[in-house]
Amino acid sequence: MTDRSSSELLRRLWSHITPRRRVQFAILFVLMILASFAEILSIGAVVPFLGVLTAPERVFSHELAQPLVRALDLKEPKDLMLPLTIAFATAALFSGIMRLAMLFAQTRLSYAVGADFSLSIYRRTLYQPYAVHAKRNSSEVIAAITTKTTSVVHHTLLSILSIMSSILLIVAIAATLFLIEPHIAMIAMGGFGAIYLLIILFTRRHLLRFSRSVAYEQNRAIKALQEGLGAIRDVLIDGAQAAYCKVYRSADMPMRRAQANIQIIAGSPRFAIEALGMVFIAVLAYSLAIRPEGLLATIAALGALALGAQRMLPILQLCFAGWSNLRGGQAALSDALDLLDQPIPAYADAPQPAPIPFSRAIKLDNLRFRYSEDGPWVLDGITLDIGKGSWIGFIGSTGSGKSTLIDIVMGLLPPTEGALRIDGSAITDENHRSWQAHLAHVPQVIFLTDSTVAENIAFGIPAAQIDRERVRQAARDAQIAETIESWEDQYDTVVGERGVRLSGGQRQRIGIARALYKRADVIVLDEATSALDSATEEAVMQGIERLGDGLTVLVVAHRLTTLRKCTHVIELLDGKIKRIGTYQEIVGVAS
Repeated sequence: MTDRSSSELLRRLWSHITPRRRVQFAILFVLMILASFAEILSIGAVVPFLGVLTAPERVFSHELAQPLVRALDLKEPKDLMLPLTIAFATAALFSGIMRLAMLFAQTRLSYAVGADFSLSIYRRTLYQPYAVHAKRNSSEVIAAITTKTTSVVHHTLLSILSIMSSILLIVAIAATLFLIEPHIAMIAMGGFGAIYLLIILFTRRHLLRFSRSVAYEQNRAIKALQEGLGAIRDVLIDGAQAAYCKVYRSADMPMRRAQANIQIIAGSPRFAIEALGMVFIAVLAYSLAIRPEGLLATIAALGALALGAQRMLPILQLCFAGWSNLRGGQAALSDALDLLDQPIPAYADAPQPAPIPFSRAIKLDNLRFRYSEDGPWVLDGITLDIGKGSWIGFIGSTGSGKSTLIDIVMGLLPPTEGALRIDGSAITDENHRSWQAHLAHVPQVIFLTDSTVAENIAFGIPAAQIDRERVRQAARDAQIAETIESWEDQYDTVVGERGVRLSGGQRQRIGIARALYKRADVIVLDEATSALDSATEEAVMQGIERLGDGLTVLVVAHRLTTLRKCTHVIELLDGKIKRIGTYQEIVGVAS
């Protein structure tokens, strides 16, 4: 990745930082400047402090010391020792406090921005159209929300702030040392800077390669975890633990090796630089000692230079480590930014819209659909009127287009050609949420959260706002109230992850109760009773029928008996309507 693309990534990153955080970054920058001045004071204070210890008469008679001598009414050179000791200690403490405050502020701010990014990715992802979710692997999104936003915090935000603060401190220390001994300061800065520059030129491509490896293997590792844990019953039955562990290790090991290599590159120059720093101090002491004025006369300058070098070397290393981590986190940053750049619909911040008027019919007007421009037509020329209050069944072999047709009716997929109309009004991106306010969907596989029965029936409603009587009525209509009320905790029973503590039939009936709790006037049952026996299925259908004549029910089923209450049954074949008839007509032909 080129430097130009790196700067482009940082510009994209900055565009996602909120105005409030930008103000906080500005405050942090002011704090960095103050910390730099504190560093100048701490190094500058060592010169008079060491001077008064070694040659108090020279300091006492120096013209810069006269204002202090007069202000404190000092009589003898030794009287300077206490105030200069206090000044040096105060400057050192102030420098330490400022650097600690800067560390606290930049770390807290970086993690706060990371939390903003994580929530933004999750929010933007949830608002993406269903077609986007159908094409995407969820492990990539989970990796971005969890590990990659953490990488953005550690490898990007903290690294940038570390580099900025390090540069300010290096400039402050270098300026101070330049005032004390300009030639030696220039030689030291040039030498150490050249060493780090050579290391940067040698490692930049390696860091980028390791960065890409980490980003790619993170997705693979999370995918392996999801698949292994998601299919735990089959894994246990088939004894496939070793196979899944092998898949996970094949992703996790390269990822951690690449992470280790990034850290090795970031930390390795420190030891060579520290050794060179000691050599520099020794050469510096020798060069000052052989001067005509001798070492004693220059001990203060030597102490300041030694202190400056001691402060500068860790900061140079911190700056390089920040650059290495920044470079090593570029691929993860790019992946996170791709998700942060997801468009968010205009209705995301709007209140729940009022339902679109629906009193007559749902109309599919010469509807055609395909998933890509060069893909086959999944639906081809569907024209259909569904009157309000009717029960319509859909049958057809696998691949006939039933699920796609239902997804379009529910506003999840926009038709490629033709239109979905409600009482004559076409459903578009602008009003599909108003149409979905009428809908409740019960799929074949019910997703249950690891929470109580009541929270699963009143899905998406905060626990404190759940209408408990409405929950009980929905459970009664779904023919599961008696079962729930026989349990010790009744509606407060925790169902386990994905409802693992319930049977398939119980999960389906809770899913039906969820739809009934919503009190929608259009219910879509997509193989929703496949796990129920005939008697329970009949009772559930009767419970739905009792909800009123204005209820429109769309039923997708393979089992024909499920369609007994349907006024019409529609059979699809290869994306087209093969035939439409009553239940008796279709069953008679099928039998």
